[in-house]
Amino acid sequence: MRRVLCAALWLALGLLLVAPPAAAHTRSESHSVWEINGADVDLAMTIPALELQRLGAGGAAPSDDKVKRYLTARVYPISAGRRCALVPPVETLSAAPGFRKYDFTFRCPIRDDLQIRSAAFFDVIPTHTNFAEIQDETTGAFAEQLLTNEHQTVVVSGKSANGLKSASFFEFVSMGVMHIFTGVDHMSFLLGLVLISRRLRDLVFVVSGFTIGHSLTLALAVTGVIRPHPEFIDALVALTIALIGAENLAEQTRRPLPIAVLFGASLALMALGSALGFGELPSLLLLGAGLFTSNYLMISGRLIDPGRFRMMITLVFGLIHGFGFASNLLEMQLPTGRLAELLVGFNLGVEIGQLTLVLGVTALVLLFSKLKLATPRAITVDVASSFLVGLGVYWFVTRSYK
Repeated sequence: MRRVLCAALWLALGLLLVAPPAAAHTRSESHSVWEINGADVDLAMTIPALELQRLGAGGAAPSDDKVKRYLTARVYPISAGRRCALVPPVETLSAAPGFRKYDFTFRCPIRDDLQIRSAAFFDVIPTHTNFAEIQDETTGAFAEQLLTNEHQTVVVSGKSANGLKSASFFEFVSMGVMHIFTGVDHMSFLLGLVLISRRLRDLVFVVSGFTIGHSLTLALAVTGVIRPHPEFIDALVALTIALIGAENLAEQTRRPLPIAVLFGASLALMALGSALGFGELPSLLLLGAGLFTSNYLMISGRLIDPGRFRMMITLVFGLIHGFGFASNLLEMQLPTGRLAELLVGFNLGVEIGQLTLVLGVTALVLLFSKLKLATPRAITVDVASSFLVGLGVYWFVTRSYK
């Protein structure tokens, strides 16, 4: 009973601590296309609606007029050291669901010493990335660049120009690494994998399954074979965090039935609500998630050596997270000519990031154990797993009811 009360206390505390950050796991990104024709520059800026919520009050997306004023002050070409003049009006273009798109026309005094600059969103989230496609109609040059807080300007022509160059393979590796270290929910899930693994062999099994799963769906999604719904994926990623914490608790208590019933019944009630028009997730998806969740928790809570079983389960979880990784690249409308190179670079970066995180946490645990500073494993797992359940449930609910 004391263990259950402790878990409940930490669950409540976890909910209080994580209540503010309910944003989706995907990194902050936008996409821009710059067409340069002589001294004239046309810019098409595409922004996910979730990004625009960062600019609004109370999490609500601002009006088009407010977004246009914000972008006009921060995104523009520069000629001879001066901002090029904006030719009104700024037009609102049709865009895919979940996105907004704006068209700007600039007239520069001269073509020489031309640069493009994007400082949008860095004032609200420094890790934002703008994927910029630059087409110089005069010279025929074309490049893709990653505009970041540290690299907000690209030189197109002039004395300091050395020809337009596309973002390198290693820049996409770096983006993959940063996706792990700036994605709180991916880090939370990886923490759950470390907690659930009693031996190094178990950790190898679960990380391998996760890697195979997310690599598969990342490739399928970015190459267009499968098109995921980002709003569904964000919620399901949160559910995997809650489940990995719940599995830890079920294994520790050896009483998986109450936990399985609680999760299954909750998802069934959400499915009923969805059928009545409440919530964003389809009722069939919620029913399927409830059936999977209850059976998964019942089976995993009764296995003596669940290492290989968990490899298959984390493969399924990896499929879901892979769609989450893919949503970053899909939003950027990658050029098909470099798709394989960029996909491999981003995926390699993801692997480097998650291996660094897993090995770092494992090394820290071993160090604390050697220094005799570690708490008993049962207490550590109960506390951390309860926190993960609270975090995952909160994110799942807030992403399901927007």
